[in-house]
Amino acid sequence: MPKPVEILKDTALTAEDIVEPVAIPVEAYTSPEYARAERDRLWRKVWLQAGRLEDLADVGSYLTFEILDDSIVVVRTATDRIKAFHNVCPHRGRRLVDTPAGERNGCGKKKMFICAYHGWRFDLDGNNTHIPQKDDWQGCLTAENTHLAEVKHDTWGGWIWVNMDPQSESLREYLGVIPDMLDPFQLQNMRVRWRKWGIFDCNWKVAMEAFNETYHVETTHPEFNKYGSFRGWARAHGRHSHIGYEAPKDMDANQQAKLRLGSSGDPRLSTAEMQTYTWEKANTNTTQTLVNAALRLKDELPEGTPGDQVLKHWLASARRDDEARGVVWPTVDPQHVGKSGTAWQVFPNFQIGHAVNNMLCYSARPYGYDPDKCIFEGAVYELYPQGQEPQTPWQFSPATAEAWCYVLSQDFSNMAAVQQGMKSLGFKGPRPNPYMERTTANLHRNLAKYMGTGSPKKLK
Repeated sequence: MPKPVEILKDTALTAEDIVEPVAIPVEAYTSPEYARAERDRLWRKVWLQAGRLEDLADVGSYLTFEILDDSIVVVRTATDRIKAFHNVCPHRGRRLVDTPAGERNGCGKKKMFICAYHGWRFDLDGNNTHIPQKDDWQGCLTAENTHLAEVKHDTWGGWIWVNMDPQSESLREYLGVIPDMLDPFQLQNMRVRWRKWGIFDCNWKVAMEAFNETYHVETTHPEFNKYGSFRGWARAHGRHSHIGYEAPKDMDANQQAKLRLGSSGDPRLSTAEMQTYTWEKANTNTTQTLVNAALRLKDELPEGTPGDQVLKHWLASARRDDEARGVVWPTVDPQHVGKSGTAWQVFPNFQIGHAVNNMLCYSARPYGYDPDKCIFEGAVYELYPQGQEPQTPWQFSPATAEAWCYVLSQDFSNMAAVQQGMKSLGFKGPRPNPYMERTTANLHRNLAKYMGTGSPKKLK
């Protein structure tokens, strides 16, 4: 039997504490005991993003979400209502919906759920509607004890969220300031351009931490350095964190958004080059409309146009192009755009990289109880004309440049190497940058509250 995770009493760090340098114990990344304890102490206690509402377009549409030993089925029971249940028959414990081999999850459309073992049936609301030979139970089977076990759920941002703890706080309380910061971007109106998943050779925390800071950009993605400085900041907000890039003093606040302007040399040319590179080598954080508008800058603006004017012209031009094809961007105050940064880390395992017309999201969760592996997922969204939204399936993709893209493969190579290094006798635990990597420190500050161990310590 695995040893229980040690319970510590030093988990009272505040967001202010992690402004100073800290060190993080390595056990959270490498300990099999810690990985096993996460099921009950973490995953069964927090709100988790389980899917998109548009995946449940019709009554009877369902999807499953799986994490460790738990499987949850979410189903649309009416045009204006969904429900979530533990994906298990109350008779003998067989899963009601199987995940096909090689697929991320189960999905489809049903009129009812039928247990393949003994034929118990359940309607979309979880009510038992048929039990073969029911009289054999001598009247002990009731509507209550044969109902599917419900799971707490809610929606926000176009996502479905689930929480297995019936005593948990509401989703709105859990998300804190995030809805106020991101609702103006109308994330619920975006649709998936691509979404991929794979089984990666690292702990889920290593995977999330590969994208929750900007400190790595200069070295891991050196090709971007010629477009300008990518120094960024990181801030903690209770459970959650967010990051953004510092803007040049003479640049509009929009500079801090995902729609970044090339700030070196002639901004007309560097913006076009950066957008083209991002589209072709990263396939994230931009759209074809933005790329096309950037390529026109050299013809539409004279040489010497200041960067802030280039930015305004570029975005206004792209906005008009999209409006002409039926895509309307939300109007977000430039100061709010700057304040919102570039990405939010929703504790514990979801990141939203937002912009006014596209977003990039990551998530990671355990792959069984192996601390050296995780299920990693990435998805890019954008706005589409009504009626032209694509139906984009999940695609299994190994951690290669061919399966994802060149830029993301640079991050993936770090993830596997970090997991190996974490187990070295010479490594004593991460020491995150207290300004640019505060998100990592905040993740572990909050993990310690749930896990009872692993609290960051002030670096001496």
